[in-house]
Amino acid sequence: MKLIDFDPDFISELQRIRRDIHAHPELGYEENRTSDLVAKKLTEWDIPMLRGIAGTGVVGIIKSGNGKRAVGLRADLDALPMQELNKFAHSSSHPGRMHACGHDGHTAMLLGAARYLSQHRNFDGTVYAIFQPAEESVGGANRMIEDGLFQQCPMDAIFGMHNWPGRTAGKFGVRSGAMMASSNTFTLTIKGLGSHAGQPNRGVDPIMTAIQVAQSWQTIITRNKVPTESAVLSITQIHAGSATNVVPDNAVITGTVRAFSAKTLDLIERRMREIAEHTAIAFDALAEFEFERGYPPLINDERETEFAIDVIQSITGASAADMYIEPTMGAEDFAFYLQQVPGCYVFISNGKGEHREPEHGNGPCNLHTPSYDFNDDLLPIGMTYWTRLAEGFLRRG
Repeated sequence: MKLIDFDPDFISELQRIRRDIHAHPELGYEENRTSDLVAKKLTEWDIPMLRGIAGTGVVGIIKSGNGKRAVGLRADLDALPMQELNKFAHSSSHPGRMHACGHDGHTAMLLGAARYLSQHRNFDGTVYAIFQPAEESVGGANRMIEDGLFQQCPMDAIFGMHNWPGRTAGKFGVRSGAMMASSNTFTLTIKGLGSHAGQPNRGVDPIMTAIQVAQSWQTIITRNKVPTESAVLSITQIHAGSATNVVPDNAVITGTVRAFSAKTLDLIERRMREIAEHTAIAFDALAEFEFERGYPPLINDERETEFAIDVIQSITGASAADMYIEPTMGAEDFAFYLQQVPGCYVFISNGKGEHREPEHGNGPCNLHTPSYDFNDDLLPIGMTYWTRLAEGFLRRG
């Protein structure tokens, strides 16, 4: 790899910063300590900043020359509401909170790149280092937009990066077009009429109605949706009843729908509602259906994706084919930014767990698992990518 020759002492400092953030995880819009740490480092490195966008958001502003072009680089700050199983020195000091998605590493990599860009300023224009709160299911990106991110920091493009376990550490993955799915939730309440379990004929069973609906919904994916369009309908919770001899009044089904196009999502929502309401009528029950649209699909811009691939190739020597990945049904609120300005989101592999230290949890080192930890070997790789990306973009006509 053709990495920037970063000062080893600074890489060690950055690792300490990353592990400090890991040890003090904070949930969405509560990242006060993390935000203060980011602001403290930017101040130490004489990087001007904006604070308070989306509450705990921080934007470092690095200008050089008289160029009018600007580029945004985004990292996320928040942790997840889950218990960490790792017992190493930098494991979570807050029960029930954990950096299980690597946002501590994302923040550290962008901090390191911001310092390097500020010190060397080998570009003409402006780099915005965006430290965003609340990526995990709360939509901090959308709130930053609503709070005027692009008005206060106008930019020609924006780029994001996320670690991705399971491949050789430091490999990149990207694709043009749809890369991650939209994320949406649903709740169906079936209202029946409770009865003694030995006399079900005197009531209306909401559980049997819910079972029929749940099974029928899967035909939307197999029989209504265009076969070449990808989508997932997952029921993740069913709640009903409190005793073995009582037919309850109500049953509740919740879950998620993932899709890559609005047309497919519209179809799924419409058919879910129709099936639920008509099935309930057939069973003399009542259906109350709610569908909440969350993150939109993440659509990488073709031109900026080609540019990102060129930058990655200059660092790793990999072919475009080596970087190609299939779309994932995971979701990312970076998609909101891409609805406003062109850009590209890439994956950088976290490895296959070979970076584990003593006292690491026994479970898999995958995202959103209690044995996860970010691979510090990625720090100089991610910093090099951010730096070369920003420099190259601002040199490009």
